[in-house]
Amino acid sequence: MSSKSFIITLKDHVPEVDAEAIKKSISGLGGEITHEFSLIKGFTAKLPETLSIESLKSKHSDAIANVEEDKEVSIKK
Repeated sequence: MSSKSFIITLKDHVPEVDAEAIKKSISGLGGEITHEFSLIKGFTAKLPETLSIESLKSKHSDAIANVEEDKEVSIKK
């Protein structure tokens, strides 16, 4: 199954118990949490391409601040 990596940031007010519920939801849908951030509320996850990002955001709209594809960033000289 093909997957893409996403950065998922949570709203500041989200308690840890709700963050854990979101991570379990992602795992239950075939995703994998690959990194958890310590400076911001958020994590990266590999999500199957069959998973609708919009449905994930709407299901947890009270907690998710942003979802964006994790891509390599570079600067040109």
